[in-house]
Amino acid sequence: MTSTAVPSKTAEPSSSSMRVLVVDDDRTLREGTASVLQMDGHAVTSTGRGEEAMELVRRRKFDLVLVDLYMSPIGGIDILRACLEAHRDTIVVVMTGNPSVASSIEALRMGAWDYLPKPFSASHLQVLVGRAAHAVSSARESREQAAGVSARPQLVTQSGTGQVMDLLGESPSFRKAVDLAQKVAGTDASVMISGESGTGKEMIAQFIHRNSRRAQRKIVPINCAALPENLLESEMFGYRKGAFTGADRDKAGLLEVANGGTLFLDELTEMTMPLQAKLLRVLQDGVVRRLGSETHDAVVDVRFISATNRDPQESVKQGILREDLFYRLRVVPIKLPPLRQRTEDIPLLAEFFLRSSWARHRGNTEPPVFGSDAISFLVSRQWRGNVRELQNVIEHVAVVAEPGQAILPDDIPMHDDAAAQATVQPVMPSAYLNEPFHTAKDRLVAMFEREYLSNLTNRASGNMSKAARLAGIDRTTLYRLLEKHEIRRDGSGEGE
Repeated sequence: MTSTAVPSKTAEPSSSSMRVLVVDDDRTLREGTASVLQMDGHAVTSTGRGEEAMELVRRRKFDLVLVDLYMSPIGGIDILRACLEAHRDTIVVVMTGNPSVASSIEALRMGAWDYLPKPFSASHLQVLVGRAAHAVSSARESREQAAGVSARPQLVTQSGTGQVMDLLGESPSFRKAVDLAQKVAGTDASVMISGESGTGKEMIAQFIHRNSRRAQRKIVPINCAALPENLLESEMFGYRKGAFTGADRDKAGLLEVANGGTLFLDELTEMTMPLQAKLLRVLQDGVVRRLGSETHDAVVDVRFISATNRDPQESVKQGILREDLFYRLRVVPIKLPPLRQRTEDIPLLAEFFLRSSWARHRGNTEPPVFGSDAISFLVSRQWRGNVRELQNVIEHVAVVAEPGQAILPDDIPMHDDAAAQATVQPVMPSAYLNEPFHTAKDRLVAMFEREYLSNLTNRASGNMSKAARLAGIDRTTLYRLLEKHEIRRDGSGEGE
């Protein structure tokens, strides 16, 4: 990448830009990178010296730091560490000519947000920085949204600091869970959070950590269901060089990474029994033994928060969760209610998600508003995916709605709602089962397209731009399909 030199800038960025520091001893790459970012509206500071970078990150707050991994005498790992110590919210991206080496992976483990392999194109850089900008703007937006409703009693605020957490809800069952989380946060007691998927278990874990004495250290999440047993073991406990094929160095596990902080064990009941036994030893004596080691490798001080979407006691009865581990991790149990049991929170959550999503996707234009019928419709749904499903549905609404629009029930997409499914006719008419496969398939596809397009154009009231947005297709494709089935803009036609 080549470019002209870019002077350092320190001006406050706009709401859509970031304060960026570029650190690389390759002058051509550094100046080219800075030039691309400046043209995209970011406030850029650049340096080729590690010493100056260390001083800059300690004196000033940057939203994004792009740092070369291999510099001398002060390298990218040192600068990464200084960034995160000075400002935990800073996004750090390491740039490296060899992203497969162990040090690149280690940078990610230490808190780097991503890595950028060299050489990279301007478009590759812009895509990555765009993702980072989205993360920064989302964080700003959450703080602003929270500040806008900070007087409401349902918004939990960290005592004495003014830090606001987005734990929105007024229902007694949810407030009970949040109040218990507040009480236990200041202790080192192990917490076990249970609840259906999408109820906010990780958010409660983050809240407990950020309100604890360990808040200046890391919370390290481990999804016990996402990794096979051998990989989960090496990730948690680390390994010694030669422990298995490919183990070409010693590596600390996530238990050691979390030392002084919090380890969040998500989907605990998916962990195998042998691993549970090994974890129990760490809980008992705080000593970690890496894979392939014959000695104790580290003593760790970790606070444990675990979560499961199963009934923990039932898991013990079924023999998939050790009883002794259960009691050690369940010093304080917190149960989160499903959204269908806290329906009084749905209007508040829906309005919050609508404003957040609108600000992120549509900028400063006038946001849409929920009509009373739309709120009633939301409250009446089952929400089997809980708060996560509600958030996704409302984000869809924000993406396709018009500025200032009054949102009606028909504007709200519901895909897996049980009540809606009860009214759906069988997908496959029995007569089709006696036809050749391709004939039956073609007829079914045609039937689906006609039904879908008729409903779509009715929902959009003949507005083809809106219909295309609702369907997630371009207008050319929409017009072609309408013509194919002889459907007019009002949803009627000979094809029906």
